[in-house]
Amino acid sequence: MTEPEKTEPERTEQLREVWLRGPIDGIPGQLQPVAHALEQAREELRGLLPELSMELLRTRPGGVASAGFHLRHMAGVLNRLCSYARGEMLSEEQFRFLAEEKNGPAGSEASPAELVSAFEWQVDQTIAQLRATDDQTLDELRYVGRQRIPSTVRGLLFHAAEHTQRHLGQLLVTVRVQR
Repeated sequence: MTEPEKTEPERTEQLREVWLRGPIDGIPGQLQPVAHALEQAREELRGLLPELSMELLRTRPGGVASAGFHLRHMAGVLNRLCSYARGEMLSEEQFRFLAEEKNGPAGSEASPAELVSAFEWQVDQTIAQLRATDDQTLDELRYVGRQRIPSTVRGLLFHAAEHTQRHLGQLLVTVRVQR
């Protein structure tokens, strides 16, 4: 069965970056830029997925981090920063994931689709947390890491988006260099 042809407004909407499409339902106004950045990263990774291979995930051109590292790291950072934004310290599982970000769990060979899916799942979790965040709490103090470095809910959530975009850019360049 073929898909129905898209109307001109639907095609135009698909071409626009996420932030130009308007507010995302249920996200507090002050957190819209966070949600837009995460949804943009999701879309760009989906578009890149056909170009990813197992070899490309592992290769480190010029000694830079591999595409696989960036995919794992983006999901891990979102998970950790959201924990801190909720006022939680990291769990043993989160520390284990952090230790495995560089190469993945021993003996595991996650496919590109599995890594992108794991990132998308974490974006879904983060978007749900954004929806549940009371904008009156954005300036509440939160602590990062064992050293308990002070931040705020707002700072952590914005850094989650910024850090994701930074690694997405590095991932896109890494893939482009290898093509």
